[in-house]
Amino acid sequence: MEQVKVFLEESEIPQQWYNVLADMPTPMSPPLHPGTGKPVGPEDLAPVFPMNLIEQEVSTERWIDIPEDVLEKYLIWRPTPLYRARNFEKLLDAPVEIYYKHEGVSPPGSHKPNTAVAQAYYNKAFGVKRIATETGAGQWGSALSMACQMFGLECRVYMVRVSYEQKPYRRLMMATWGAECIPSPSDRTAAGKKILAEHPDSPGSLGIAISEAIEDAVADDRARYSLGSVLNHVLLHQTIVGQEAQRQLAKIGVYPDVVMGCAGGGSNFAGLCLPYVRDKIHGKKIAVVAAEPTSCPTMTKGPFAYDFGDTAQTTPLLAMHTLGHDFVPAPIHAGGLRYHGMAPIISHLVREKIIEPRAFDQIETFSAGIKWARAEGFISAPETNHVIAAVVQEAERAKEEGKKKVILFNWSGHGLVDLAAYDAFLSGELTRYELPDEEIERALKALEGFPKP
Repeated sequence: MEQVKVFLEESEIPQQWYNVLADMPTPMSPPLHPGTGKPVGPEDLAPVFPMNLIEQEVSTERWIDIPEDVLEKYLIWRPTPLYRARNFEKLLDAPVEIYYKHEGVSPPGSHKPNTAVAQAYYNKAFGVKRIATETGAGQWGSALSMACQMFGLECRVYMVRVSYEQKPYRRLMMATWGAECIPSPSDRTAAGKKILAEHPDSPGSLGIAISEAIEDAVADDRARYSLGSVLNHVLLHQTIVGQEAQRQLAKIGVYPDVVMGCAGGGSNFAGLCLPYVRDKIHGKKIAVVAAEPTSCPTMTKGPFAYDFGDTAQTTPLLAMHTLGHDFVPAPIHAGGLRYHGMAPIISHLVREKIIEPRAFDQIETFSAGIKWARAEGFISAPETNHVIAAVVQEAERAKEEGKKKVILFNWSGHGLVDLAAYDAFLSGELTRYELPDEEIERALKALEGFPKP
């Protein structure tokens, strides 16, 4: 009988997070204060985040210990299994071995609790009583709702309106874990009211929801803001995924030729790939591929520029690939990938040509996701289908080249509460969509006058 899964014992779970900033080949451009144009300091971020997370955000220590209380919660679903997709390999009929980390086994069904639990822990330790956040498809909002419940914190989630309407079960998960979920744009904040006055039918975006959540948090001295992707400390917490994968593949004597993940803000992609990026920086030959939607082609078509992380321009200016902070992506079902920017760490590594971005259309991604479900059984989140499309593409390339490849990717979450998206695809309601160049040019006007990295 052929082996399908590789497990780690609970005692083998990594005890530290990996910080890629210690191994960056070139310095990153710092976040800038929009008022002074100078690099932001910890005191600038203090009204938004607890100081213990700010310290992680700016840390250049290579390894950071995972607190015992966080490890205790991780053990509810970690270490996650590493699978070999033998049935998908047969379907593709290409010279490839395909391995994937199954992050859908967490209680909310995605990788997001890896940082949600850590952030809830540090907020609790700092004395915070309530956390405000945003969510796109609902994976992050449901994960943070669970984590806040674990540590006795109140939680308020601003959910992008189109996802709030498309994914009712995600908001019910948040309610079950005791959180308040509000469709964004809303009339709760000045940022939301401004958007609604200009665009009453706005589908919302992650940039708008971030603005609302930050405004909510800084108005309450009991509260802080929490972000589920993009920031350095978020990517740091996710590196437990890639470290586990390295230990699991070492058990069977395998090292991948290609590592892949879908990327919206960059967290699940970074979680699997950054430990391998470290190997690549130190000389290992390995391809690192990020898959994004053609409807929101941040890395493949957006410039590397200083931009705000939110629509209302309340964050520091971040050096990143961006489509402009007022860009509102088309209402595709992969809500977690509808963000105008990309994590500064990932953007920097794309600029250094260590990471290769590729874009995929929603018809291509759902077609791949259907093939995957029929071969492997698991139904993927619409976001995860983007990396499965990339795996299919890589397998076709291997076949054309006649070259054997080992592929590793992050199966970032299940799609069991995203079945309306599958219904739309199977009934022929979805169409191909690629963001027109003129729309990108219009959106990038928002960057005029900003400093250049």
